[in-house]
Amino acid sequence: MTDTNETEILSALGNSSDETEFYTPYPAGYVPGKTKFVVVVGTVMSGLGKGIFSSSLAKILKDKGLKVAPIKMEGYLNIDSGTLNPFRHGEVFVLDDGMETDMDLGTYERMLDENLTRKNFVTSGQIFTRILEQERHGRYLGRDVQMIPHVTGEVKYTLRELAMQSQADLVFIEVGGTVGDYENGYFIEAIRELAYEEGEHSVCTVALTYIMEPKSLGEQKSKAAQLGLRQLMEVGLQPHIIACRCPSPVSEKVRQKISMFSNVPLRRVFSMHDMESIYLVPEMLREAGLDREVLTLLNLHERVHQRQEDQARRKWQGFVDRLLAPREHSVNIAVTGKYTSVRDAYASIDKALEHCGAAAACHVHIQWIDSTEITRRNVAEMLKGCHGILVPGGFGSRGAEGKIECVRWARENHVPYLGICLGFQMAVVEYARNVCGLVDANTTEFASNTTAPVIDTLPEQKKIEGLGGNMRLGGKDVLLRPGSKVSHLYGNVDQVRLRFRHRYEVEPRYIPTLEKAGLIFSGHAPKQPIMQMLELADSVHPYFVATQAHPCLTSRPLSPDPLFLGLVHAALKRAYPQLTLQVAEAEPSATAI
Repeated sequence: MTDTNETEILSALGNSSDETEFYTPYPAGYVPGKTKFVVVVGTVMSGLGKGIFSSSLAKILKDKGLKVAPIKMEGYLNIDSGTLNPFRHGEVFVLDDGMETDMDLGTYERMLDENLTRKNFVTSGQIFTRILEQERHGRYLGRDVQMIPHVTGEVKYTLRELAMQSQADLVFIEVGGTVGDYENGYFIEAIRELAYEEGEHSVCTVALTYIMEPKSLGEQKSKAAQLGLRQLMEVGLQPHIIACRCPSPVSEKVRQKISMFSNVPLRRVFSMHDMESIYLVPEMLREAGLDREVLTLLNLHERVHQRQEDQARRKWQGFVDRLLAPREHSVNIAVTGKYTSVRDAYASIDKALEHCGAAAACHVHIQWIDSTEITRRNVAEMLKGCHGILVPGGFGSRGAEGKIECVRWARENHVPYLGICLGFQMAVVEYARNVCGLVDANTTEFASNTTAPVIDTLPEQKKIEGLGGNMRLGGKDVLLRPGSKVSHLYGNVDQVRLRFRHRYEVEPRYIPTLEKAGLIFSGHAPKQPIMQMLELADSVHPYFVATQAHPCLTSRPLSPDPLFLGLVHAALKRAYPQLTLQVAEAEPSATAI
């Protein structure tokens, strides 16, 4: 950006009259060019791994001592991801501040070992809502509100606001979908404007594309990738780096074609082929020199701290070595939910168990079992051969009775059990029915007329139910009972912070009955009668633990969640009774513990 351009643009801040076309609202105190931006977009098709690439690149730059802040931009009109069906969009990832986002935010948190906020996630629904609210309040001074400059201006303001609040050296912008999608067009235009306004060496654009490899042809084809890149350049974005997704390494010939067609130097055309684990991608990018290329493109070499990078790289490599090391022992963990046909619906559970496998030096094999198919008659056969059982969260009654049968079978047969959210509630229902004798015990979510509503909404929640505000979302403190199993698992602490996403709780009047029968409520909310952890005594069951929280959301590669790790350890003891457990030391982390 020339000095003249910068002066003209800055003089137009907040000015929405007809006197200027530079409608660019900046946050107070914002300095163009101070924060750098890396934009990651996709071509050809979605699902190429933009989140994995972006978070991996952000990680290796964070390793160098740079402060990074990611943001995912989604084109759908939903305000958040809370109402999206897991079959269509994978799991809902809940941030500590209660924002319901898509699963890519989980990838960023795990890779960067950071707790993100609602500032790191934006949808078209959020953007349009803000604009319409401002229009109703006269913010635009009588101007007709248009996609350009007002909608694109709001996008740019959102990005710059994140840069200001995070004080990041680098903001990583991931645009959902692909270039050419109607719903993403104004995001792409806003980024083009952002690059113009921020000036040279301020924005680096990365394009993920797909190299086809038809088995019938026996060679890689790049035409679809070329056309996708042309579409990107047609909307005014010149890519600086191109990542080529392909099952196998992209050939030199194909890379040359892509380089020539897109005006991108060959050294910046990167083969992002399939790897054994996504946790290998950061080192893959580093070895390809993409971190150095970004530093050069954005003039950031002087901000690098080499010693910090060396330390971070050693820690990460230690985790990867443990993860990929040959395993002498393995355990089977049955995950019994109603979305098991779509693995992305339980992405955080999958990753949490993967982290535990590395820490416990064993292979964790997940048996995905549809709880809608489980009955009292077939539960033993369905769970045959499992060393541990995990009942995950969910909404709705479908498959709930199957989950209850899983809980009963695990409890009666002393199989290690971990319940999460609905898995916690179903454990309470099962115990009330089969141990306390409350044969009609149920949750009012599924049976509003039950005579024993052991799970219900609390009175203060019922008051606001009509307002739609009775969901408990985000990070909450949990007080742990001294001497309990869960307190021991978390390092003999008296309080932890976990993430929640639910409406129904243990009905307080049934707590004495359940406790008298031997159920231990070992974690509760600090100032409310809300039970958040339960367990059975070691003398009764080797590992029977459940939580109303979703601890998988805060599990990280270098610091696996203690409840999941406890399940894996208990499963190992069941599979190998004589085994002496050896656990890799976890690193300190930014999780909510």
